[in-house]
Amino acid sequence: MSKHEMLETAEVAGERAARAEAAVQRLTRWRDDFPTPGVRFADLSPVFADSEGFRAVLDCLAACAPDADLVAGVDARGFLLGAGVAATLGTGVIAVRKAGKLPPPVISREYTLEYGSAALEIPADGIDLKGRKVLLLDDVLATGGTLAAAAELFAAAGAEVVAAAVVLELGFLKGRERQGDYPLTSIVEL
Repeated sequence: MSKHEMLETAEVAGERAARAEAAVQRLTRWRDDFPTPGVRFADLSPVFADSEGFRAVLDCLAACAPDADLVAGVDARGFLLGAGVAATLGTGVIAVRKAGKLPPPVISREYTLEYGSAALEIPADGIDLKGRKVLLLDDVLATGGTLAAAAELFAAAGAEVVAAAVVLELGFLKGRERQGDYPLTSIVEL
């Protein structure tokens, strides 16, 4: 790739990221004390409902790991992101589910949230995950437990998380510190 092509590619990536960031900043709906007192909830539904905003977000997330051969979306809004990014990249998609939503056998990981604890699961059979290169997606990175647990699931299944990405990162909660060695991208960090 020539120097000119590299500059054009960087310029396109910068424009893509700027469009996605603007859409998230403009369209995110905030609700205080939801789901519990003291938590400020970022509702990305308006971003996803806006065709231009959603496309910008998907394009930005897809650029995080163009070499991934599987996209994983974390329950539940990550399902929307995962499906859209997988379609963009031409890969398969897998849903990382909350405990009890998949038939056994499953691989499970418990984790803590800023307002409680939970568990995530992926199928233990039926999908060969060994050696797969996974792009892991979630909507919001808060304390980091959800994303870290999802990454542990894929490691346990023999897959490699080549990158993780979120739409919104609440940096003051330091969730990034709980993540592994994979690159982590957030469209907007607060």
